[in-house]
Amino acid sequence: MFPDLRPRWVLDEREGLLAIDKPAGVSCQAAREGVADDLPSRLERARGVALGVHQRLDKETSGVVVYVTDPARNAEVAAVFEARSVDKRYLAVVTGWRGGGRTLRHRLRRERGRVRVVGKKHADAKLAITHVEVEARRGDVALLALRIETGRTHQIRAQLSHEGAPIVGDVLYGGAPAPRMMLHARSIRLPLEAEVTFEAPVPREFARWLEGTFDPFEDDLLVRALERAADRRWALARAPETTCFRLVDGEGDGLPGLEVDLYGASESESESESASESRSESRSESRSGSASASASESRSGLWAVVHLKPPALAHESGVLEALGRLGVASAYVKRRPEDGTRLRGTDHLAPALPSFGVPAPEELVVREHGVPYPVRLGDGLHTGLFLDARDARRRVREASEGARVLNLFAYCGGFSVAAVAGGAAEVLTVDGSRHYADRASAAVDALGRACRHRVYKDDCFEVLPRLARRGEVFDLVICDPPTHSTSKKHRWRSGKGWVDLAASCFDVLAPGGAMLLCSNDARMPRKVFEARVHEAARQRGRAVHLRALRPGIDQPRRADEHPFKKLWVTQT
Repeated sequence: MFPDLRPRWVLDEREGLLAIDKPAGVSCQAAREGVADDLPSRLERARGVALGVHQRLDKETSGVVVYVTDPARNAEVAAVFEARSVDKRYLAVVTGWRGGGRTLRHRLRRERGRVRVVGKKHADAKLAITHVEVEARRGDVALLALRIETGRTHQIRAQLSHEGAPIVGDVLYGGAPAPRMMLHARSIRLPLEAEVTFEAPVPREFARWLEGTFDPFEDDLLVRALERAADRRWALARAPETTCFRLVDGEGDGLPGLEVDLYGASESESESESASESRSESRSESRSGSASASASESRSGLWAVVHLKPPALAHESGVLEALGRLGVASAYVKRRPEDGTRLRGTDHLAPALPSFGVPAPEELVVREHGVPYPVRLGDGLHTGLFLDARDARRRVREASEGARVLNLFAYCGGFSVAAVAGGAAEVLTVDGSRHYADRASAAVDALGRACRHRVYKDDCFEVLPRLARRGEVFDLVICDPPTHSTSKKHRWRSGKGWVDLAASCFDVLAPGGAMLLCSNDARMPRKVFEARVHEAARQRGRAVHLRALRPGIDQPRRADEHPFKKLWVTQT
């Protein structure tokens, strides 16, 4: 599922040159120190040779990129790039392009993470020249052929945006939302001693978008989207300290209504996993219409948990087939109709057995940053661990040493486990469900760490005022409520209800303490969430600083677009 190199990426290899059709989502340079997930590093591992790097493409741009495999040719190739004699051709799908072809000449300057067109008064601005031709047009959408004379950062993206024709999928520069950025390096001609040209095939998405027939769940497009998602998670998949992560994050990966989480067993699970396979292999293989997976495949692979909401819900069979083709050994399905309030008592929406492959152990231990967490893949709509909170759990762990920690709406205790693993002096876990509170207690006990851990199986809205009346305060308060809930005495709905809830959390927060507030309310924008927390702080006379935690690398949606919002609140 996560190779260094997919064979079809190789366009040509001759005379010391390697031409690659780089997929969108793979970086040409390492973004983080110590994580060699960039394309040159992956190619060097796959081929066992060092590469000469003279060209780069933006991470979300696809197309031809050329590397040198014969060190003797590095000087020659470097010379033609430095002389700007390389002929580079691109294709872009845009909206808003007016008229026919023309040459764009702009002065570009980087400002606040973007490249902007500026006037002559900026002495540090650099000239960018792009020649544009219209290849096809349908209404307001156009397919542009581009040739660049200069190779400035984000040149094509910034210039087209300035002309009122941003690239589809290029949200940073005002492009319409799309499964990927519709910019493709079509060909490159190197005027070497023996002139050479390499060309990459045009992605199928371009024609579909231009025709107005694009469907992300069409067979071939779906497989490519899943591969792009896997390539984006390459670093997570190769990290030994983390064995679970999100493979597909809905619209962020161009597949609305589809979330796919992957779970792999930690080393301590090997024996129980093998036993589970032996007990349940016959049950799994007998399921009507399901694909089978051998025990060895399951041991070496990952279990997928597939969350389906509209519109993905209508494409369940195609999604499962595509995941099998990608290399998923087993898949559990969680079906979520439009009206999520009607899910109670509907076991058919979350079958206990996988749709294909060998079942996981009833309780599977996975790891995040080395910390073990028990999950149950076939136990209802949730597994016991929300993977989109992975980085938030790490933040809790890092902030917990010697601290008193309160974990509200604790579910199965993921944040409590993180706090104990981080060296918390005391943790109070609160959840209204006895079942989940017991699972949280067992998860903490399994760590075997010295920590005073209390569990209250009670309504958080009742517990908070009791703690305040007793004068109990905590150095770190974690509050991750559901979007709506009903108990015997309280009816909670996200939105304005956050003001009172956050205020109650401030009542038990120690001076200088911090809070992690989480909301999965997709209807509430992050700015509104922040405003309600600020109002709660004002009511309690607290001066605070709010920081929105960024989504993890397996959640490509921006923080202000992601349904799961996390605010780290510190007192000033």
